[in-house]
This record gives sequence, C-alpha cells and structure tokens, in this order.
Amino acid sequence: MHEVIQRALEESNLTAAHLAAIGITNQRETTILWDRQTGQPLHNALVWQDTRVDAQVAEFIRCGGKDQFRARTGLPVASYFSGLKLSWLLAHVPGARAKAEAGDALFGTIDTWLAWNLTGQHITDVTNASRTQMMNLYSCQWDEHMLASFNIPLACLPEIKPSSAIYGSIQHGPLAGVILSGLLGDQQAALVGQTCFTPGDAKNTYGTGSFLLMNTGETAVQSSAGLLTTLAYQFGNDKPCYALEGAIAITGALVQWLRDNLQLFESSTQIEALAASVPDNGDVYIVPAFSGLYAPYWRETARGVIAGLTRFTNRAHIARAALEATAFQVRDVVFAMAKDSGIALTSLKTDGGMVANELLMQFQADILNVPVIRPQVRETTALGAAYAAGLATGFWQNRDDLRTNWHIDKTFTPAMSDEQRSKLCHAWGKAVQRSFDWVEDQ
Repeated sequence: MHEVIQRALEESNLTAAHLAAIGITNQRETTILWDRQTGQPLHNALVWQDTRVDAQVAEFIRCGGKDQFRARTGLPVASYFSGLKLSWLLAHVPGARAKAEAGDALFGTIDTWLAWNLTGQHITDVTNASRTQMMNLYSCQWDEHMLASFNIPLACLPEIKPSSAIYGSIQHGPLAGVILSGLLGDQQAALVGQTCFTPGDAKNTYGTGSFLLMNTGETAVQSSAGLLTTLAYQFGNDKPCYALEGAIAITGALVQWLRDNLQLFESSTQIEALAASVPDNGDVYIVPAFSGLYAPYWRETARGVIAGLTRFTNRAHIARAALEATAFQVRDVVFAMAKDSGIALTSLKTDGGMVANELLMQFQADILNVPVIRPQVRETTALGAAYAAGLATGFWQNRDDLRTNWHIDKTFTPAMSDEQRSKLCHAWGKAVQRSFDWVEDQ
C-alpha cells in the first residue's frame, strides 16, 4: 500500500507536507476479517457481488420475509450486504469465531481496513456501516437485534464515526503525520462530490455496477418500491442525512463481459463506435442478471437473458443492447425513486467511467425524458472524499464553498418521441420478466 501511495505522490509532484488532510472512499460491502495482533487477513475478502451466502438469504426469507429488517436497517435480505458475509466467515474459517468474540479478530469493510493500517484505529463511518445491515438507521449504532440475528459478536466491530471528522494522524509511510478526516462509501462520496446537498438532488454513478442516490435530507424514507434506505453522509456533529438508493449490479461489467467472454471487441472503449454502426438495437434486449437482479426487483433467482434474437442480429446490435441495458436499468430505479419520494426527477447528474460514452448518455436522456448532466470532474468519488476531509479541517468552510467547485461539462437533452420511448420500455419490461426465476428456490 505504501508503494502505491508513494508512486501517486511522485506522479502528482507532491509530498506529505503539501496535504492538509486526506479522505478515504471505498468499495462498499466488501468484507474483511483480520487478526488484531498480526494484521493478517484470516480469509480472502468477500466482495460485494459474492453470493456464497445465498442459502442463508433463502432461509431468512423463508422464515421472515425479504423485508423483515427494513424498519431497522433500510435494507432487504440479500447477499449484497456485509453482515451475512461476516457471519459466513465466522462460521467457516477455523478459529475465527473465538477470536472475534475475544476481540482478537477485527471486521471491516475496505475503509476500515485502510484506516486501521494507516492510523491503527478500528473505525468506520455511518455510510459504510449502514451497508452492513447491522447498523440501526436512526441511532447510527450497531443494532443488538441484527447482531443476534446474524450471530455477530460486538467485540469484532469497528467504532462508527461521522463521515467528516478528525480521526487521527497517519502513523507511518509516505503520508506519516497527515490527518485522516474523511470516510465515505464510494457512492455516497459521489453524492457529496456532485454537491447533492438538497433533498431531491440525485446522481448516478456508472461503473462496474450503477448506483443512483437521491438525497432525502434528515428523513430516512422507507422504500415500498424496492430501493435501499441508506445514510448519505454526516458532517461532524451535524445530524446525519439520508438517501434513497437504487443499486444495479451489472452495467460496466456487461461491457467487460462482451469484451472478455464473447470477445466482441478488444477494448471497452470500442463499444460506442460498434453500437453506433447500427441505427437501433434491432429489437434485441440484454438483461444482465448475472448474480440476480438488484433494485428495484431484488430477485436473487433471476439470471441473464438476451431476448429478441433473429438471423438479422449482429454483434453491433448486441453491443447497442448492452449500452441500452444500463439506461433501462437506471430508468427502472428512477421510477421507483419517484414513487417512494414523491419527487419527480427533473435532471440527472452523472459520473463514473461510462459517462465518456456519449451514445449511452444521449440514450439515457432519451429514455428518462430529462436532461442528463455530465460534470467536468467525472470521477467524483475521490472528490467527495476530499470534500469530507477538507470540511473537517477547515480547508473548506461550508457546503456553499463546495458548490462553487462543481461545473458542467455537457448536458444531454432528450430527443426521442414519446411513442418510441414507450415502445422500447415495454419491450424492456418483457425481457426483464423473462429473466425471473431461472434458478429454482433453494
């Protein structure tokens, strides 16, 4: 880790002396369990897409229903979240439970692992803790009922902190002496980086998966439409702010799958030209339910389908259908979010690697029928972590200071007819239905 940090500093022509503070943003839900004494992991990390807890998920759903923990945690029972992954590690790694109960094995998501290695402190923030399904939404503390349900000892869990606060100084390495003062899960960091500080502000990050978050202010809005209720951020001693989130498992990963598994092109960047070589999708639809469908469906037993194939279909139609699948999935989440919040989206701020694809951005605007806004800084997760760190140390005084840093690169305006939009969305809905229940319930 220190080598990576040193290389980044050298490439930026910086030293630790140039830094007022640092923040961490991380892939959420990925679960690590390590030995307090040696610092060594007791098992490989279980990433957010890992489905080895499917049997536990099915049993919880059978006994109490998918939404039995929503009132406490804002989350449905699913393989996505960290709590059941930790439960699996404690049950399957020899000696792990005894160590965890004694406080000699420590749990954390990636933020916790990095903070512990940098500062020696076992901490997390409210955004990451809210994605474990072990934190109470309202107290922002570990929930005794959830710990009992998942058989998790409190002794192995980190202390929950605000997203922006002075946590301590880095102890060693090229950043020694620099203050760590920002912790945010990646999607919440993007929300902060896009300065979505007003209830109703929304952003979508297009990465391996896609994540649409809408700020709901100091109110935790419980979803009835398949969304997640999550912590958006907490700055210092301010009250925590909440968000509704639609988590889509596979978007950019579908492009990677076409590249690596089907070998339709050599580089992911080639998909735009290939997709643009045909005027439409040829009535082909791809539902990338590789590990089930997330929001708003939450169908663990769904699997991927390619629908509408004919002898007319070629690889360009499949490439176009793959890009459109991202936009259709985002539309499903936007409609669910409007149902829950009572707020109709008037524009969508976007970020992440896929926003460079202008065919996708234009189709997203067309299928949502609202402007899609691409900022000048497209990787806003890192920017959000920097904002959190800078607020804690006084580098920025308030949220208005942050808003002045946000600038538009390009706005994509809807240009599709209502008739065409309706036709496409109807066909997409049929394809989604065909992905359901491919895997029989366990």
